[in-house]
Amino acid sequence: MKGRESGMPAESWWSSFYDVEQALDILMGSHIGDGNIVDFGSGYGTFTLPAALRTSGIVSALDIELELIEQLQKKARNLNRLNIEAIRRDFVNDGTGLEPNSQSHVMIYNLLHIENPIILLREANRILKPSGVVSVMHWRSDIPTPRGPSLTIRPSPIQCEQWSANAGFKHIQHLPLGESCPFHFGLSARKIL
Repeated sequence: MKGRESGMPAESWWSSFYDVEQALDILMGSHIGDGNIVDFGSGYGTFTLPAALRTSGIVSALDIELELIEQLQKKARNLNRLNIEAIRRDFVNDGTGLEPNSQSHVMIYNLLHIENPIILLREANRILKPSGVVSVMHWRSDIPTPRGPSLTIRPSPIQCEQWSANAGFKHIQHLPLGESCPFHFGLSARKIL
């Protein structure tokens, strides 16, 4: 199921909203070691491709759009990013299909405006290893932005914090993204058993 008001603009325009490397430094750190990473709604691979350089583990890129998955698979091959598995999947309705306690990091970027965001956060919690981290990024609603869902359905940082806590996460931190993503806010949360 596609989330409400989802869809991608032209890739060049989309990429102009982010300093991806700097954003990932803030959201996930510079190196995950051998941990597995999941990108919920990978789109063009804007964050998937650079994330694959931060781990020797597998990066599972999930998206409902077949065309985007095929494009990402081609990019990964061309860049020799052999640790990316681009998978077409309706992870909102069907979950990720990944094993419980198997992932080190989950990226949920620009998705929590869907109808039931706690479903995604609970799935992230299910698949994360103990001490694994979910990073969340979303369009801000306190300033004008060149893109994003309607202001009425954009979550606030406080809402994302509450949803993360309701999904079982602890150590929730608000992450100032600054110039790396001036139209977005970020946070991270840890799975603690």
